[in-house]
Amino acid sequence: MSLPLFLVAELPVAGGFRLDGPEGHHAADVQRITAGERLLLGDGRGGLATAVVTGARKGALELDVEHAEHVPAHDPSITVVQGIAKGERGELAVQLMTELGVDRIVPWQAARSIARWKDAKPLERWRSTVREAAKQSRRPWLPEVTEPRTSRQLHLTGAVLVMHEEAAVPLSAAELPAEGEITLVVGPEGGIAPEELDALAAAGARPVRLGREVLRTSSAGAAAIAALSTRLGRW
Repeated sequence: MSLPLFLVAELPVAGGFRLDGPEGHHAADVQRITAGERLLLGDGRGGLATAVVTGARKGALELDVEHAEHVPAHDPSITVVQGIAKGERGELAVQLMTELGVDRIVPWQAARSIARWKDAKPLERWRSTVREAAKQSRRPWLPEVTEPRTSRQLHLTGAVLVMHEEAAVPLSAAELPAEGEITLVVGPEGGIAPEELDALAAAGARPVRLGREVLRTSSAGAAAIAALSTRLGRW
């Protein structure tokens, strides 16, 4: 069984370290980790350290850090512009994408997005979901979740691929860069509006499809990341 991962603001290099605060509470009181067990510490910026528990008390663990390393970021990186969906579908989308390797998520208030974010709470839930999914999947890099953007506010960079069921080119055959950034655009539940698709194409985006099946917005991005991970040698 792989070691559990806990996130810290600054990664200790070696020696004694106290894991307290929310992460310490989760480790000591929820997971009930005790002396002699080992765990991982991560800073969400590529730093990982293995440590052995030397003592446990309510809300905190005393650790002896054994080894620290830095894991390079993926190149090319994968950004997903994710159409905002209603209910829990958006959170499911970001959870799956985080587990499968997304590097950056841009919440997209598309023309056909049924849900409308009126305050900061939905963004906070997305970021919290990403954090927990990154811990569950033992990711050394914590994906960024940007502020939500409308279609006019989108600033697309790198090789931009638009997931669309009517595209002629499959994702498996799309040309990919050797480095830099790959941006996937995933529409909301109602799909990408024709005027948005035209604007994306005019900006250099290329429509691609996964297959004959039409996936939900909650699973399309994750499926595309899985396909790209194989092609890019991540898997």
